Amino acid sequence: MWRLVFHWLVTKPVLLLIIGLTVHNRHLLPRHGPAIIVANHNSHADTVVLTSLFPSRTLRTVRPVAAADYFLRNRFLAWLARDCVGILPIDRQALKQGKDPLVECVAALDRGEILILYPEGTRGEPEKPQPFRKGIYHLARRRPEVPIIPVHLRRIGVVLPKGAFVPVPLFCDAIVGPPLDDRPPDACEFVHALETAVTELGAQP
Repeated sequence: MWRLVFHWLVTKPVLLLIIGLTVHNRHLLPRHGPAIIVANHNSHADTVVLTSLFPSRTLRTVRPVAAADYFLRNRFLAWLARDCVGILPIDRQALKQGKDPLVECVAALDRGEILILYPEGTRGEPEKPQPFRKGIYHLARRRPEVPIIPVHLRRIGVVLPKGAFVPVPLFCDAIVGPPLDDRPPDACEFVHALETAVTELGAQP
């Protein structure tokens, strides 16, 4: 219930009044899961924009993957992240503790959910891409049948850059690409192919 309330009372008004969002190739978005959306990451507004691309009836299955230590660090933020945004929290220290960091992601895909992943790992400077990390490669290996859809978010980081609290009105773009067909077996090549797909979408006029 809270996700729908947040969607209609916060997400939609923000996009309507502050972010002039143009969506390119919306028809390439998955209509159902399992699926993985991969995007560049410059702002907390990225997740608001990406979840807004899906209809209300699909919203409950759309799960942005986010760091548990950041978004669950206090009761209010945990409620906002879990109940209103619907994040799938992951433990960034799991591997160091001998645990499987991808177990929740795999389970979500097996439930038919749509994951939103940011392979850069953290928010960077506006319009300055960072190297993709290899977590997406290991997830893709475990569920090779799940489509991976690249999305490039343009100028969202300028609207609400890291460390800012007041959004700046600006026209922005969400450019959706076709599912990644080229999946090299090597981790570095796979990540490079995915990074290239996202970057090339951003280079489109």
